[in-house]
Amino acid sequence: MTGFVTSDFKKYKHENKKIAMLTAYDYPTAGICEEAGVDVILVGDSLGMVVLGYDSTTSVTMDDMLHHTKAVRRGAQNSYIIGDMPFMSYGYDIKESVKNAGRFIQEGGCNAVKLEGGKIIEDTIKTIVSLGIPVIGHIGYTPQSANLFGKNMVRGKTYEIADALVNDALLLKRAGVCAIVLELVPYRLASVITGLLDIPTIGIGAGPECDGQVLVSTDMFNMYKKLSPRHSKVFSDVRSVMQKGATEYVSEIKNGGFPKIENSFTTDDEIIERIKKEYAKTDKNNS
Repeated sequence: MTGFVTSDFKKYKHENKKIAMLTAYDYPTAGICEEAGVDVILVGDSLGMVVLGYDSTTSVTMDDMLHHTKAVRRGAQNSYIIGDMPFMSYGYDIKESVKNAGRFIQEGGCNAVKLEGGKIIEDTIKTIVSLGIPVIGHIGYTPQSANLFGKNMVRGKTYEIADALVNDALLLKRAGVCAIVLELVPYRLASVITGLLDIPTIGIGAGPECDGQVLVSTDMFNMYKKLSPRHSKVFSDVRSVMQKGATEYVSEIKNGGFPKIENSFTTDDEIIERIKKEYAKTDKNNS
């Protein structure tokens, strides 16, 4: 149990305590996160790529997110869980945005929702927060808008973009978000933004001076073979362990090493003999 609550975002910031956030997409991973003492679990729309095999996050639907969010809540019943609102589930219509945010709370069991973007979703955030739903902001590289960026994933390398990011961060704070994810933002710019806010910044590829960090669990466990991001780190090579186990399993099946009698179950000899006799008669009658 982590015991983290919404007010702890500001509390941790003011007490200079780092926030440890990690993604989870299923029941067992959520349980591992909770047992490890992860402060906040994010059910990220990154599941589209690392779990469902889509090419991007834009294919992820509300049904996809809620399905996985429910599993995470069952696996981490005492954790603070954030649901990532997927592409086109918010922003274009405030009423629909509020409805979808509410589904994450009511159906998914989330404590908060996360939305990508700045000024364009200001009114949406204000409305969702006013109805009692905590919101986490997300600026910098925003995967749902990847088609606009092309290959320029790191955001803030020009004055114009850096200035826009600072303004978006301040705007999101005024709109009522309780924390802001900074993704792929140059570390010195992330440090400036962090210093300007009285709410925490959660970095992913934004350097060590953010108030907390989030990683994609499949990256840190080396489960997603297609991508090894510079901003991530393999803390435990689970993929190689699983691959070794699967290879050994195949080998033992092929050479008769598994299963053995000790992996099997027994019944009374009397039952087996009776079955043999009964079906021996059946075989004779059929021949």
